[in-house]
Parts: sequence; structure tokens; C-alpha cells
Amino acid sequence: MLASLVSASHEFIGIADLEGNALFVNEAGRKLVGLPDLEAVRSTRIIDYFSADDHRRILDEVLPAVRDTGFWEGELKFRNFQTGQLIPVLYNIFPVRDSTSAIAAYGTVTRNLTESKSAEQRLRSLASIVESSDDAIVSKNLDGIIANWNRGAERIFGYTSDEAIGQPITIVIPTDRQSEERKILMRIRRGERIDHFETVRQRKDGSLVVVSLTVSPVRNAEGQIVGASKIARDITEQKRNHEQIATLAREAEHRSKNLLATVQATVMLSQSETPDGLKRAIEGRIQALANVHSLFVNTRWIGADLSTIAAQELAPYSEKNQRRVRIDGPPVLLEPDVAQAVAITLHELATNAAKYGALAVLDGELELQWSHDADGRLHVRWTESSGPKVQQPTQMGFGGRIIERMIAQRSGKTHFDWRADGLVCEITLKV
Repeated sequence: MLASLVSASHEFIGIADLEGNALFVNEAGRKLVGLPDLEAVRSTRIIDYFSADDHRRILDEVLPAVRDTGFWEGELKFRNFQTGQLIPVLYNIFPVRDSTSAIAAYGTVTRNLTESKSAEQRLRSLASIVESSDDAIVSKNLDGIIANWNRGAERIFGYTSDEAIGQPITIVIPTDRQSEERKILMRIRRGERIDHFETVRQRKDGSLVVVSLTVSPVRNAEGQIVGASKIARDITEQKRNHEQIATLAREAEHRSKNLLATVQATVMLSQSETPDGLKRAIEGRIQALANVHSLFVNTRWIGADLSTIAAQELAPYSEKNQRRVRIDGPPVLLEPDVAQAVAITLHELATNAAKYGALAVLDGELELQWSHDADGRLHVRWTESSGPKVQQPTQMGFGGRIIERMIAQRSGKTHFDWRADGLVCEITLKV
């Protein structure tokens, strides 16, 4: 019976004489150290089963302890004869006495610690991951009392582990959301898992944090639910970014609609006696819009400065003679809608002046002035002089109608004064 137990055992069981020669190692032991049979066992010394680092310890500590106390147990490393692999073992050694009670041999029982070491290492790795996680990882019992609290929880909620452990999880739940915890625990008791539950929690300083919760049941060895593990991810910044993206999307939609409405109005009001003339008119007006839109990019769509818009539109007419065009006015930042209307207006006035007015002759001059009242009203005055003699047209031209339409859409007013010396156009806008 004893022989059967030794043979069937999955642990290393061996016997060595007093000189350290191996006399017997069971099958499980031979597999552990890489010896094929008993003949190979009997040609080895027990000390050779161990790593070189353990040799001195066996001679100085293990064998003297066995002689003095009759037993030694500790952790050593076996060396596999075939692979050279070092295997951690829990080594037990005791004397085997003869009929006179003298020590006749040594018996050993050894347990392979490889799996338990691997499990221990995995547990340490998991513990390290939990502790170093940026997310809050918390465990609690079925009464909602906190049992574990990692550094991520300390960072997100402001409570140290000493402050949190033993306290109810409700310390981080706002008053108006206390019912959430009761519902969560009810679902956990039923064995349910809660994934990505978005809610609000409260920090130690009273501030609120938006979190995404994942809650899972914790079971004991018998499979009974004894608590819950909770992972809380701070998504405050993520939510803020989503809201900003949504705001930008709405703003982009609004701007696109306004731009398309402006382009549509420009096309609808554009006319010419020839297709090529119509094409050039539309191209010029759309280019004016494109120019002002490039200014919006520089200010992150806050708007565009009036003096920059004016300089951009009138630059082609003052390249050879800087005194021909005079621009004067205080800094005024126009919102995108108003800036588009002003850009189209200046483009139409300049195009008309280049065809029929002061900019059509070398000696013609143009002065653009504006003022900005304290009540937010912008007054713009366009004055042409020294150009061809001007007569008031019998009907408003296409450019004039576009100007009046654009300004009127922004609740502004336009006045044309066709003086003999040149056109004077006055515009009033609320900006």
C-alpha cells in the first residue's frame, strides 16, 4: 500500500544515503528532474539535483538542521538534467532511521512550485495593473461598503485609500443620484453586469466628475456573489470635447448655410448682356467672399477687421499710385455675416468705379472712411472724385441692388448720392 501511494503521488518523493547518493526517486520525481529511470537515479547525487546557488545552503543549513532537529523545509531550486531548466520547489527533508534509531538515510518530499509561482506572479502583475491604472478600480461588499480603493480612485475622487476603505460608496455619489447605488446593488445581487453606465459622481472637494461605470459581481470559491468590482473612468474631458465638437458642427452648419445663401443671392442678382460678362461678374463676387473667408481662418472664425477687408478689395486699384485710394477708420472687428456683406459691398462699389467712376481714369480718386458709434452703429462712407462726370441712373443697376440686398439682410441702410464729381455711398450697420 505504501509503495502504491509513493508511485501514484504527483509530488517528488526520494531517498538518499548518508553520503548523499540517490537511492530512489518516484516517477513524478524523475520527470521533474529529467531522469529516465532508477538506474539513472542511482548514478547521481542528491546535491546535483539543485541549482549551483543552492549547493552551499544545503551543506551549511539544510543537512545540519535535519541532523539537529529531524526536519527541514524551505524553498530551493531543482535543476532538470535534460533541459537545464531551474524549477522552484518546496523541499522537505527528514532522516530515515533504522531499527536502532540511527540515521540510515534521508527521505525527501518535494512540491513543484512552478504553477503556484506563476499564479503568484500573475496576481502580482494584476495587482500592479490595478494599482497603476488611471481608472478608479474599487471593490465593495453587497452593503456598498468599500473594500479596495486604488490610486486611480484617489486621483479621480480625492479620497485616500485610508479615508475610503470601510466607508459606504455613497461618499462619492451626489445626493440627487443616491438611488442609482440601490439599483446597481440590486442588479449585482441578480448576477448582472453593468457596462459603460454614464453618470455623475462627486469628489471629496464637492466638485462633480462625469464618469463611465462598469460594475461586475464578485463571487467566492463556492460561486456565491459576495460583492462587486467597479471601474470608473473619468470622461469629463471627453464629454467636454464632444460638446465642443457638437457646437462646432452646429456653427459650421450655420456658417455654411449663410455662405450658401449669400452665394445664392449673388448668383440670382447677377446679370449681364453676355454669358462671359455674367461669368466674370459671378466669379468676382465669389472671389470677394473667398478673400474674406481667408481672413476668418486667421481669427479662428471670430470675424475680420474692416480695414483689412478694405485694403484687400482695393489693393488692385492703388498698386501704381498709393495716393489714389485713401482708407481711414478705427479698428472694427466685423462678425462673419457682416464681414461677408461688407466685402461684397466694397467689391461691387470698386467694380462699378473701375467701369464707370473715379477708378476708370488715371486722375480719379477714392476715399473710404468709417466711424463706429458707442451704440454699436457702423457708418461707412464711400466717396469718389475727379472721375468722369456722373449722372444719376434712371434705374438701379445690378451692383446697386446687390449692395442694398446684402445690407438690408443685416438690418442696415444704404444711400446713394450721384454727384457730378463722383458717387457718394453711405452705409449704416449695427455691428
